[in-house]
Amino acid sequence: QVQLVESGGGLVQAGGSLRLSCAASGRFFSITDMGWSRQAPGQQRELVAVITSGGFATYADSVKGRCTISRENVTNTVYLQLNTLKPEDTAVYYCNAAVRRGIMVPTTTYWGQGAQVTVSS
Repeated sequence: QVQLVESGGGLVQAGGSLRLSCAASGRFFSITDMGWSRQAPGQQRELVAVITSGGFATYADSVKGRCTISRENVTNTVYLQLNTLKPEDTAVYYCNAAVRRGIMVPTTTYWGQGAQVTVSS
């Protein structure tokens, strides 16, 4: 059993900043990639950012330059820093982690419960 618990969502004024956190807990062998996705009402889920266990990060074009993903491996926590927020950033943000539950078990992707981010104009 692996659980991802998100925190840090809320209402933010346009132009402001927000930091989301996601902590993984449970019994597992290791975590490889971690990331963040978002989904606005009536839209497909969009990949926002991914970070490898070594710290290499990639970003969607829509957030590049305004977004920083980071992780703290000792606590199994991934963060998403969003700056210069726009109303278009309003969405439910989900963290995810690729988890190996055993040495001979392939990775399984787990998802957080979602955090609502609302950016007011």
